[in-house]
Amino acid sequence: MCVGALPPFDHPHIFLDMGSEGEIVCPYCSTHYVFNPKLTTGTSDPASAVYTPKTA
Repeated sequence: MCVGALPPFDHPHIFLDMGSEGEIVCPYCSTHYVFNPKLTTGTSDPASAVYTPKTA
């Protein structure tokens, strides 16, 4: 899921389907995502790129 910058400067939250490709670019913010099979669910490289929404 790409959210762009942190709220309130984000763009619509969209899910990007890589399909069989190993990388994709977000059409809103041009963030380049590269699949890394060594990462586990909920992790990222860099770790600061993991988005965790704040609860109300």
